[in-house]
Amino acid sequence: MEQTLGRDLFEDETVHHINGVRDDNRPENLELWSSRHPKGQRVDEKVAWALEILARYAPERIK
Repeated sequence: MEQTLGRDLFEDETVHHINGVRDDNRPENLELWSSRHPKGQRVDEKVAWALEILARYAPERIK
């Protein structure tokens, strides 16, 4: 997965094998999972968390 992404995994990321076979590391069998989630439920905290996620995974979507 790190080769596919071109970077090291973040501490909160894991790799899921879609077919359940842990030694089947074909890129099409791998999904990137993140356990990161917001600390609270206040709207401003959720917005800040959403911006962090976008900055990490889809910076082109931040306007």
